[in-house]
Amino acid sequence: MILEYLYATPVASVIFAITIATSIYVFSNPHMYRTMMLHPYSIHRDKTKVYTIFTSGIIHADWGHLLFNMFTFYFFGFALEHLFVLANGSIGHLYFALLYIISLILSDIPTIVQQKNNVGYNSLGASGAISAVLFSYILFQPKAMLGIFMIIPMPAYVFAVLYIIYCIWASRNSNDRINHDAHLFGALSGLLITILLHPWIIRHFIEQF
Repeated sequence: MILEYLYATPVASVIFAITIATSIYVFSNPHMYRTMMLHPYSIHRDKTKVYTIFTSGIIHADWGHLLFNMFTFYFFGFALEHLFVLANGSIGHLYFALLYIISLILSDIPTIVQQKNNVGYNSLGASGAISAVLFSYILFQPKAMLGIFMIIPMPAYVFAVLYIIYCIWASRNSNDRINHDAHLFGALSGLLITILLHPWIIRHFIEQF
C-alpha cells in the first residue's frame, strides 16, 4: 500500500512546493538559514551535520536565486518526471525522486572534500539537483531548443556541451561565490543515474541525430 502510494506521488510537485516554502521561511529566519546551510568544515568534524547536504538543497540565498532555480525546475522537472512515467509506468515517480535526491548528494561531495578545512565556506541551493534534472532531460530530448538566459536559442545537446565547459572553467577561475562544482557534478550525476536507470537511453540519444 505504501509503495503504491509512492509510485503514484507527483514527486516534482512535492519538491517544488517544499523548496519554495522552506526558502521563503528561512528568508525571515536567520537562525534556521544558518542551521540548514551546507558547511563542509562542520561536516568534516561532526558527522551529525551531514543532514545539511539535504537541507541546503531546499533553501536559497535570496529571491533571485530561488526564482531562477524554480523557473528551471518548473520547465524541466515536471517534464522529466512525465518522461520517466512514460518509460517506466508508475514507478517512474520513484525513479525521479531517486535521481533528484542522489544527485543532490553527489553534487555536494566534491565541495565537502575540497572545502573541509575552510571554516568560512558555506553553500546552499538546489542547483546541483536541478542540473541533474536538466541533463537527464537532455538525454531524452537532445534536440529540444533551449536558450542561454532565454535569449540565445540552441539545441539542448549544444547547450549541454557549453554548460559543462563553462562549469569547468568557472570552477577554476571564477570568484563569483557560486558553487560551480555542484553544477558540474550535478549534471554528471544526472547523466549517470539516467543511464543506469535506462540503459537504452544512449541508443535513443544517438538515434535522434
